[in-house]
Amino acid sequence: MKTHTLAIVLLSALPSTGAASQETAGPRTITVTGDAEIKVVPDQVVLTLGILSANKDLTELKRQNDARVKRVLAAIAAAGVATNDVQTDYIDLEPEFDQQAPSRRVLVAYVQRTTVVVTLRDVGKFDPLLTAALLAGVEYIHGIDFRTTQLRKHRDEARALAVKAAKEKAVALAAELGQKVGKPRSIQEGYNGWYSSYRSWWGRGGQMMSQNVSQSAGDGGGAGAGPIAPGTLSVRANVTIVFEIE
Repeated sequence: MKTHTLAIVLLSALPSTGAASQETAGPRTITVTGDAEIKVVPDQVVLTLGILSANKDLTELKRQNDARVKRVLAAIAAAGVATNDVQTDYIDLEPEFDQQAPSRRVLVAYVQRTTVVVTLRDVGKFDPLLTAALLAGVEYIHGIDFRTTQLRKHRDEARALAVKAAKEKAVALAAELGQKVGKPRSIQEGYNGWYSSYRSWWGRGGQMMSQNVSQSAGDGGGAGAGPIAPGTLSVRANVTIVFEIE
């Protein structure tokens, strides 16, 4: 009799355990990503220019280099660039020795390298400025970065479009299964930033990303009469959202 009573008690407890597991089960959800891209006409370009001087005589080297830097700065100023937008970013002075006779350390020359960074706020003056700088003594172009001064604004716009894209995707996917999308449970921002194809000229190519929303901001590609066409920058955003399914 004791054995039968215990079996009845255990069996009667099983249904209540199943009901508790159903009550603690979380809501059904759907996870989607949204990507957006805004194409922006650049309104600014940053040039990184290099000047190199070499001479065995340190005094003569300094005189030559100072003269070249002054000519370059004068050419940049003549192109209409404000003084605050020009910066001597890097200066290096070191001896160079004959590589064919390393044990004897035969001096070939002292070399001075100077880097000048120019922020040009009128993209239309890019080609005349670069030509003037090269003629004045610039030997190296270390970087050309086309930018937008409205990056924060366009990032916010791209993020809003990415959220909208994610919601539309969730609604479409749920509808295919005869379901409806409820409130969002979590939102996570992924990559965001800007991409310029010009950066790849100098070995700094940006990351290519896919998107399901693309929008243009500005009034066109900004191609000028010179050989450089600024084109557009790509400002991109990505979000991941988890929605409940009603």
